[in-house]
Amino acid sequence: MSNQHPELFLRHPFNPILTANDWPYPAHSVFNPGAALLPDGTTLLLCRVEDRRGHSHLCAARSANGIDNWKIDSQPTLLADPGHFPEELWGIEDPRITYVPELRQYAVVYTAYTRNGPGVSLALTEDFHHFDRYGLIMQPEDKDAALLPCRVGGNWALIHRPVSFPGAHMWISYSSDLRQWGNHKLMMEARLGGWWDANKIGLSSPPVETEQGWLVIYHGVRQNAAGSIYRLGLALFDLHAPDQCLKRSDEWIFGPEKPYEQCGDVDNVIFPCGCTIAPDGDTIHLYYGSADSSIALASGSIRAILEWLEQHS
Repeated sequence: MSNQHPELFLRHPFNPILTANDWPYPAHSVFNPGAALLPDGTTLLLCRVEDRRGHSHLCAARSANGIDNWKIDSQPTLLADPGHFPEELWGIEDPRITYVPELRQYAVVYTAYTRNGPGVSLALTEDFHHFDRYGLIMQPEDKDAALLPCRVGGNWALIHRPVSFPGAHMWISYSSDLRQWGNHKLMMEARLGGWWDANKIGLSSPPVETEQGWLVIYHGVRQNAAGSIYRLGLALFDLHAPDQCLKRSDEWIFGPEKPYEQCGDVDNVIFPCGCTIAPDGDTIHLYYGSADSSIALASGSIRAILEWLEQHS
């Protein structure tokens, strides 16, 4: 009997939907994809691909139904470029994609692995073939970042996760030009103690705008004698003041249960970086990395998620 909440997210029976064996060039593992639903209905996943050096780059995979028959770029879509961006010395990882109507472009926020640890970088693209790279926008050690699709109070807003002792918490920062960031505000803290999200938390897929607020799926980490467990929780933030948390789930709602989630390069990890919303406006497709080794899909209803959060916050 499952100990999950099956009414919230259902795994696709084809899981994992993408592995390194699907890749047209040598790769050690593929996981943690950003996701976008393109104007023609194609689902694009910008996948983290780790090579056999242990360095990562990003590669696009496209599917008409978002499930199978993926067309994968024959070469890396976005490679680290330490010659021009020295902060990308050890690769680029974990992209999160937001379509920004004002710019008519997609904002790809990703982790650059620097000498001093992970930092947050930004690139803009219209077509996922050509990228305008802004470079590092948040200094190490920082990651798990995504841009909101619209300005807040006249400024762009970035959710990110700097590391601080004793936990790692979610912050939001603001910018007028996407380059210089300030007015940093704490959004939500790891709960410490014995909670399922006691040790650190971070944004999963980019926030989903709903009538009730910004719906955030986040990952929480708890360390025990066997290691770390990455599971998912829910929170809701004010549309006009996104640093204000309106609701937060007490319980985790999705965790590693299947063999492909429990065993891999990093055991017991579910790590979404992307989601798409179906044309019905309610169905959410969550694309996640499984045990840092493959890509899987789970789907749910935004309406049902918000109703559950109302009862369990």
